[in-house]
Amino acid sequence: MFEEQLVAIKMALEKREEMFFAPPATLSSRGRRRHLESRVGHRTSFALDADRILHSRAYTRYIDKTQVFYLVDNDHITHRVLHVQLVSKIARTLARVFALNEDLTEAIALGHDIGHPPFGHDGEAILDKVGRAHGLASFQHNLQSVRFLDLLENHGEGCNLTVQVLDGILCHDGEVHNRMLAPQGPVSFAELDGRIALKNSDKKAELRPMTMEGCLVRFADTLSYIGRDIEDAIELRLVRRDQIPKSCQQVLGRTNGTIVHRLVADLIANGCDNEVGFSPEISAALQELKAFNYQYIYLNDAIKPDMSMVEHCFKELLEKYINEVNREEPGSVVYNRMLKFMDKGYMLDTPAAAIAVDFIAGMTDDYFLREAGRLGCQIPKII
Repeated sequence: MFEEQLVAIKMALEKREEMFFAPPATLSSRGRRRHLESRVGHRTSFALDADRILHSRAYTRYIDKTQVFYLVDNDHITHRVLHVQLVSKIARTLARVFALNEDLTEAIALGHDIGHPPFGHDGEAILDKVGRAHGLASFQHNLQSVRFLDLLENHGEGCNLTVQVLDGILCHDGEVHNRMLAPQGPVSFAELDGRIALKNSDKKAELRPMTMEGCLVRFADTLSYIGRDIEDAIELRLVRRDQIPKSCQQVLGRTNGTIVHRLVADLIANGCDNEVGFSPEISAALQELKAFNYQYIYLNDAIKPDMSMVEHCFKELLEKYINEVNREEPGSVVYNRMLKFMDKGYMLDTPAAAIAVDFIAGMTDDYFLREAGRLGCQIPKII
């Protein structure tokens, strides 16, 4: 009887979506999983996905992962976990305005950066480089996010998330500039696997999310970091506010709050029918602001202290873990921290180098530095 009540609640929620969602929205009843489940509950499919991501081990490690600035002793600098919360908040606000599925939007946002390794995009580039030296395919954090949630969580069984959530995570790339973005349309798990293989073989392959909610998260990713990174850079005295291009200041403003507000307002003003996006003026200003951030922040050597030292640590740790996996050392770090919790099929199906990359990709910055120190590597200084 109790199970029947739960099912009735879920059906009522799904019926409410049919009544109030806009035509471009993704109904929760359309959520499709790789493996059928018999569990009965009141939560709709995408709300369940958001909860599974929140309770994953990989999500817990967001707390001490770098966003942009690393090896910095300043508690006011954005970490990955705050960035993810900001993306979720902005995307859900837009989804509410457009009468789209907030649960799907939240699930994609919460999981979109879960595959980021230590030291942000710089760490991603290093792990890609050292992994390729061992014959692995390109390391990309969006692919690793899907890998964590679909294959590695729950002792190698994965979280069994819906294809809509995994596809949104795969296609979230906020660094790509789009003025307008339209969803790809329904994608099966076979097609999702094909998109992953394509991205593995061609890092520059452009993928569009299958849902409008995925498109919103992609825009929200940009909105959440573009002004916030400037505020962090000002806090660290890497740039001055008056260095922001005058044209950007006139169109978007000169503070994070104003920039986010104007970008969100413009998205809302342009509506959400078969696509979502910015007006030409706002898009051009945003593109110019991105170029400013790359020149003065992301490619600024001043924010990359001791990168050669960090790269050496990556190389040494990768070699260490590969050797431990090959020797099947039951007392090793990679075994005690990871392999003993995994399904035996994972070791049989995964090369030692890929296991080592999975282990390193899951590390927080602090744990990475502790492990490198134990190995005898010279550790970069916190400034």
